[in-house]
Amino acid sequence: MKSLWNILLATTLSLLLPLHTLASQASDSQPSTGHSKGHTCVACVVVVSVIEQLAQVHNSTVEASMERLCSYLPEKLFLKTTCYLVIRMFGPDLIKLLSADMNADVVCHTLEFCKQDPGQPLCHLYPLPKEPWKFTLEKARQIVKKSPTLKYSRSSSDICSLPFLAKICQRIKSTIQNSVPFKDVDSDKHSVFPTLRGYHWRGRDCNDSNRMAYPGRRPDNWDMHEDSNCNGIWGIDPKDGIPYEKKFCEGSQPRGIILLGDSAGAHFHISPEWITASQMSLKSFINLPVALTNELDWPQLSGVTGFLDSISGIKENSVYLRLRKRNHCNHRDYQNISRNGGSSQNLEKFLETLSRNQLLDHPAIVIYAMIGNDVCNGKVDPVPEMTTPEKLYSSIMQTLKYLNSHLPNGSHVILYGLPDGTFLWDNLHNRYYPLGQLNKDVTYAHFYSFLNCLQVSPCHSWMSSNKTLRTLTSERAKQLSNTLKKIAASQKFTNFDLLYVDFDFQEVTEEWRKRGGQPWQLIEPVDGFHPNEVASQLLADRFWKKVQLQWPQVLGKENPFNSQIEQVFGDQGGH
Repeated sequence: MKSLWNILLATTLSLLLPLHTLASQASDSQPSTGHSKGHTCVACVVVVSVIEQLAQVHNSTVEASMERLCSYLPEKLFLKTTCYLVIRMFGPDLIKLLSADMNADVVCHTLEFCKQDPGQPLCHLYPLPKEPWKFTLEKARQIVKKSPTLKYSRSSSDICSLPFLAKICQRIKSTIQNSVPFKDVDSDKHSVFPTLRGYHWRGRDCNDSNRMAYPGRRPDNWDMHEDSNCNGIWGIDPKDGIPYEKKFCEGSQPRGIILLGDSAGAHFHISPEWITASQMSLKSFINLPVALTNELDWPQLSGVTGFLDSISGIKENSVYLRLRKRNHCNHRDYQNISRNGGSSQNLEKFLETLSRNQLLDHPAIVIYAMIGNDVCNGKVDPVPEMTTPEKLYSSIMQTLKYLNSHLPNGSHVILYGLPDGTFLWDNLHNRYYPLGQLNKDVTYAHFYSFLNCLQVSPCHSWMSSNKTLRTLTSERAKQLSNTLKKIAASQKFTNFDLLYVDFDFQEVTEEWRKRGGQPWQLIEPVDGFHPNEVASQLLADRFWKKVQLQWPQVLGKENPFNSQIEQVFGDQGGH
């Protein structure tokens, strides 16, 4: 699926609501006209729906609703300012159309953000009007017949051409296209800045002016005078003259954790209160600027590399936090090399952003987890676009050869299988989508159908009412998992051992049921596709227990000096 950077701002909130689409395209490809139209349509329908529902919730006018929405947005990234400017441009038409009881589908088709091409089906999220569609649409067009807005929408599908949006568009484009830190003075692929591929994604640099100081390296001269590996342990113990790094970390088998993943691994997440009128408040969008500059991903909370305590309320932690707890010398040694739209077929385009020096660095645990995009796409007929076992074998072998030439000896590579995504339809299709909860008019089945019609679904293959298609997709996913399993069992490499783990979502579901939860609560509510934070943490727990039981050597020793490290260095410098 294609990049949509140039239409992210189709309306004010498409900055925050590229929904599933941002998560499911290869970031470095250019958008086709069809995909651009589809993404623009989704953004328009969502934003108009929010405006309409805010007016309903607060018993206010459409104009007051738009003002309220803008007032909720923060000033950072010019979000509030942009909102008011866009309202000035599109507001008069929205007021006229919504006041005439036109729903979001009609409004967006009238303003030509949504278009029905000749011979193509009509794509709509809400139930069709009682009157014939053509009659309703013509009636709406008459209402805004002399509007200058239509002149703009006919003249250009790229709203980033607007002067006041150009800078924001460029920043988002840069964020999506680059998988290395935007701010990195010494070019060592580590940063002191959190977002834009900074330390939310890989361990924070402790000296951004020294290219030889970064997380994961072996200490330089036992870090007697400075912290070269950024784990917060350096200096000499005045009691005996022994360097702390040597005393506490020598022989403790330090190692880092590296994820090669897709949007699920990056923890793609859109807060439901961003599109749910009844939940919106001034607090709703506090984290929006951070989310935008992280491509709507939250790697700092992911199941593999998350370093912040979970906000989901469960006690489980990420794989990185467990490694850090096991051995404090592992502090900051994490890398989330994931991209929205990542798959076995495009991994080579960002694999080189991995930071590991065979001679200077500690070994690493590398988790390969491309769990969806090899079988998922938004095509009308998605099956021909799926990765075949033969193509997967070829690309995986290429990836493993690259890793063998870059990873230090003693590393471990773990291949994750693909899930059975029939879980999505089975547990969500008859539930109300966030935009449909207020008026009980849009289910996930409707939402999936809308995305499929526009050919912008992150996974038409599983997010579909077509049971045969869902079954075929699961069969292909199983074939690809078996291919990964065979590779792990048959291939040997000099610098790492190769292992395989099933992506058994059923085990996670059963564990969640035991805690009193329901299966649908494990899926991101806005995109209806990705595992949410609870699911990610439970998957991390299953992974850790399996590795601890079957391959304990992967995790390294438990450092007996952890308590002493805490006494001397506290939190080791934080993140």
